[in-house]
Amino acid sequence: MEKRRLGNSDMWITPLGIGCWAMGGPGWAFSWGPQDDNDSIRAIRAALDAGINWIDTAAVYGLGHAEEVVAKALEGVTNKPYIFTKCERNWNEKGEIVKSLKRQDIRKECENSLRRLKVDVIDLYQIHWPEPEEDIEEGWETLAELQREGKVRWIGVSNFSVEQMERIRKIAPITSVQPPYSIISPEAEQSIFPYALQHGIGVIVYSPMKSGLLSGAMTRERIANLPPDDWRRRSPHFQEPLLSRNLKIAEFLKQIGARHGRTAGEVAIAWTLRHPAVTGAIVGLRRPEQLQGVIGAMEFRLSEEEIAEIDRFLKDNPPPAPTRAL
Repeated sequence: MEKRRLGNSDMWITPLGIGCWAMGGPGWAFSWGPQDDNDSIRAIRAALDAGINWIDTAAVYGLGHAEEVVAKALEGVTNKPYIFTKCERNWNEKGEIVKSLKRQDIRKECENSLRRLKVDVIDLYQIHWPEPEEDIEEGWETLAELQREGKVRWIGVSNFSVEQMERIRKIAPITSVQPPYSIISPEAEQSIFPYALQHGIGVIVYSPMKSGLLSGAMTRERIANLPPDDWRRRSPHFQEPLLSRNLKIAEFLKQIGARHGRTAGEVAIAWTLRHPAVTGAIVGLRRPEQLQGVIGAMEFRLSEEEIAEIDRFLKDNPPPAPTRAL
């Protein structure tokens, strides 16, 4: 099975990684609605059995709950995967999310993540968002300290711009950057990817299926019936005028996938993995059955003709122009 080295690290990762955002369950600002922990655990174990060798989570997912679920899923597992998690999005006693890159807050977050994950060291520790921006140097200095102390093995960032990476790279090397990237949202190609290639920074992309829109299983009816606390209800991509285009793209990907016995989701993920800057893609799982709709992307690759075909389709179906309020 193909594995790719992540940036300057000693980690060789599979093209797909397990995403745990939805495993955080309900009761927080960016929930995906109710989630059965047993389903999450079975999904993680099924993915590991299929050969995936890394898990990406964050402290804020479910306000600590997703990390606890990961720990439960790995109980008794002998061939442990790499564990990646994130800091900076914290929360107070009311469950309100707080943004902090202060040294004492990150140190406390790291200790809490180590405890919840039941590990002695975190394989990749990432700053979740560059906020507050004026503190990114202090935050990165702290991650570098944690690395020297052996609490984390490698350090990376998520949602950082090139300018922000350039500021912190002078303090300590960046192992990886984690941007959103999909056929619907390809913006990372403009500056993030060239910068990563230039400086040997690994790229882990998230939302390659745009939060399920490109899975081939999303319908208007399903969107209308999303739980009230599912954050996707607030996403412009799940609403008109963008929704019609997004579902049209998914239908087109289904057609390409059908030629190979692949799903639209596998085509969408393979499209992200075609880019030379991309080391791996995070695939969110909620139930073990979902694995069958994505696991083929571990090895399936699009031909140059199919990539060009997708490019033509996107040019023929551009995003709707933003409407101006009168």
